[in-house]
Amino acid sequence: MMWRVSRRRRQPIILDLHFTYFLLSGKRCLAHSVDSALKSSNNGNTSSVDKMSLASNLALLVEESSSVNERKPMSRLELKRYLELCIKKRVKDQFKDGKFHDLFDKVIANPYTLRDAYDSIRVNSNVNLSSECDDIHFYSLAEELSSGSFDIKANIYSISTRGANKETLVLPNLKLNIIQEAIRIALEVVYKPHYSKISHGCRSGRGQSSALKYICKEIQNTNWWFTLVLNKKMDTLILRKLISTMESKIEDPRLYAIIHIMFDAGVINMEFGGFAKGHGLPQEGVLSPIFMNIYLDNFDSEILNLSMKYEVLDGERDGSQSKLRSWFKRQMGPNQKNEETMSEIRVHCCRLMDEILVVVKGSKEVSLDFKSEIETYMRESLYLDFDKTTEILPCLDPRGVKFIGNTVKKIVKDSSTVRAVHKLKEKVELFALQKQEAWDEGTVRIAKKVLGHGFKKVKESEIKQLADRNSVLSQVSRFRKSGMETDHWYKVLVKIWMQEAVVKYTETEESILSKFIAEKSLPQELKDSFYTFQNHAKNYVSSETKSTLNLLLDSGASPESVSVTEVVAPIKAIRMCLERYGITNSEGYPRACRMLVLLDHDHIIDWFSGIVNRWLRWYRSCDNFTEVKLIITEQVRKSCIRTLATKYRLHELEIERKFDFDLSRIPLTEDFESEVISDTLVSSDDGLLYGIPRSGLCLLSLARMVSESRPCTCFVLGCRDAAPCVYTVHVMQRQKFPVWKTGFSSCIHPSINRRRIGLCNQHLKDLFLGHISLQSISFGAWK
Repeated sequence: MMWRVSRRRRQPIILDLHFTYFLLSGKRCLAHSVDSALKSSNNGNTSSVDKMSLASNLALLVEESSSVNERKPMSRLELKRYLELCIKKRVKDQFKDGKFHDLFDKVIANPYTLRDAYDSIRVNSNVNLSSECDDIHFYSLAEELSSGSFDIKANIYSISTRGANKETLVLPNLKLNIIQEAIRIALEVVYKPHYSKISHGCRSGRGQSSALKYICKEIQNTNWWFTLVLNKKMDTLILRKLISTMESKIEDPRLYAIIHIMFDAGVINMEFGGFAKGHGLPQEGVLSPIFMNIYLDNFDSEILNLSMKYEVLDGERDGSQSKLRSWFKRQMGPNQKNEETMSEIRVHCCRLMDEILVVVKGSKEVSLDFKSEIETYMRESLYLDFDKTTEILPCLDPRGVKFIGNTVKKIVKDSSTVRAVHKLKEKVELFALQKQEAWDEGTVRIAKKVLGHGFKKVKESEIKQLADRNSVLSQVSRFRKSGMETDHWYKVLVKIWMQEAVVKYTETEESILSKFIAEKSLPQELKDSFYTFQNHAKNYVSSETKSTLNLLLDSGASPESVSVTEVVAPIKAIRMCLERYGITNSEGYPRACRMLVLLDHDHIIDWFSGIVNRWLRWYRSCDNFTEVKLIITEQVRKSCIRTLATKYRLHELEIERKFDFDLSRIPLTEDFESEVISDTLVSSDDGLLYGIPRSGLCLLSLARMVSESRPCTCFVLGCRDAAPCVYTVHVMQRQKFPVWKTGFSSCIHPSINRRRIGLCNQHLKDLFLGHISLQSISFGAWK
């Protein structure tokens, strides 16, 4: 007899998640104490104890049911965490003899696990669990998995590129997505406690921000760094190595068999190289992140072993040798590197999915040897290819190194003690500079008055009654051309005088007037007092700086400069993407985005708000975030206004007045209000919401309106709402590497270009604002 978990029977359980979670947490202790007391009072009478235990539990239910309605609804993260905890308990029950056994039969092929995995997919799709769900027979699906009759090839669909270059993308349908989600959660439970500390990405609390924080705060006083640029698609060798790695913790041939079948069917699309930047795209699949973390955990272990190998040869700072270091030296033999070369070596590594940054403190030869050993291990043990042209750069190189879509640089800054000395010096220099500017301004004013007086004399010389024929001015006037105006004649005289003056020590006309007209007419005592003050200021600055630095050296304080790590957002790449998506023109000025004109005004604003949301989430900790805010206010906001103006054929000022409240989500000035930032920086967990916090924005255009004759349902997984419109997906960034996190979807498979999808209004808004990713869309709903 075939059984299935119907929606009606499971719906009360879903609606009472808050209450169930409440019972699982604190009230078990109270019920246990009541049961113990009743058992002792009944002297071991089991039947009476069972009745009283049931009565006490029911009493607790009635007592707490009144407060259930007052509790706040669970957030997406809380729902995901609760669903994964339910599966986690089933996985933990299969642990024995140091391994997990029969996860596929006992956990994955379980109707309740499949139901929880389906709910997890709906949470990822931002679908209310109390809404209408798909008619899936979870008991039948579990029996098909247990008996081995589930046909994977019948539950996949493929889409191909249009044109001469044929590329095919294989994607799973909803049932296979549920199975993959169940496998992902089970593997996450097994491997989450064993990941290395250098691993970031798709882990709770260890995402992009934690990786950048580790690089900026923990890695100090280093000399060289380099990145490992991987480039390899998953093949049979990599799959065999992956399964052999998993066999150390999981004993389950059936699980590995279905992974082999999914790989042969082309469902597992794991590709090394640019994965971390494009995470959340449909071609990456549900299992790719967890498989990549499991596979590259071998690299994490190896990098720690290599760092230990290099660092243990570094002796103690005081010259003493520990027994552990001496033992390592004896084990490595006499032919290893000498102590002078390996002195004070430190190795740091940070990995976010398939992006790897290695930082070395030591000589360049040591860094080259370390890089060579890593590449050898990658090539021979992990069967991965990489870009061999990647060079080792000094940390103080002004170009920096590109990592996680940003440029990481090290700049040299003075120490706090030196900055204090410089602060005193700058105050005195600033005071002396202010006096110098006041002096120059006054002398220039005097010189201009002298020139005005001279021009007045020239005007008077033109009056015959006042003209003095014996004056120098009258003698020079014979060179005056006929018809030349007085002011022109006077300017020619001044120009000739400036050319004859000694101008090699001056740069501007004002300085000539100040030095050779005004200062010569000033009293000598005034000039001597001013220049004496300037000399005293210079001597004071130099003497105070030297004496203070000597005092710092005598006191033991270090006056040396320190290096500080900065993270720089890719401004140039961002501007290129804005031009590619039609937000700006070739000269960088904002323009109307033509493909969005047919959308509703609120969806247009949501699309531009999605850019702001992503930039605030990704770049808020960058040192050049001011430039990002300037792009938001000067280009993104104005492009949104001009798009609305093109749609409604109104002036931009009228658009701003009409949509003033909606446009407030895109800040007007550089002073970003706290409300705007707090709304966009929604708490997100990269370990629970796979791919969503790092998903990019894609460009959709309206294809057609849905009519009764041509109905359409929303393409988002788990959503059964009607779609009022059909949209066309436009792939604007087709380059594969390098890809930068610029707020837009990168590395989208070309077969998705110009595909039509139906979306309800809520999920269109969620996709624009970054609440769901492209992985939540079933592109095979229309075959």
